[in-house]
Amino acid sequence: MKETLIKTLTKINIVLDSLSDTEYADKSVAPFYSSVGGHVRHILDFYDAILQGCESDCINLVARQRDEMTEKFTNVAIDRVNKIRVALTNLDENYNLTIPVIDNLGDGNVNVPYTLGGILSHANSHAIHHYAIISYILNTLGVAVKDTTFGYNPSTPKNVSVEN
Repeated sequence: MKETLIKTLTKINIVLDSLSDTEYADKSVAPFYSSVGGHVRHILDFYDAILQGCESDCINLVARQRDEMTEKFTNVAIDRVNKIRVALTNLDENYNLTIPVIDNLGDGNVNVPYTLGGILSHANSHAIHHYAIISYILNTLGVAVKDTTFGYNPSTPKNVSVEN
């Protein structure tokens, strides 16, 4: 599982290496006017919340750090990706461990028991979901993504074609 998590997480480095900070922070794309940097920051905040929660025995998704520097500068994001990659490498592989997760589903905070494997699997799918949004933003900005699988879940059928 660790290898898959790290592989998915580090896919963003291909994108980060090819963007200027201006492109990375551009919020001009409708309909949500969010930047690639905002989505990257959100993904990394999610992973950091999990890793911090593993140390404190409670994952709090509501109290994420939301580091604004990660939204603005690709080098800051790359550094965070690399730190999270190392932390995932060193993470205990007891994926059946139950850990409480605090989240807000829309009507206030709830405390839900997850397994470590379950929340890590969720983080992986969550990252891929945001990669798809990042791909949309970059496509709209006219920036090509070199990885043709970026933003696609591994379970997406390979023979799907789009007709205009």
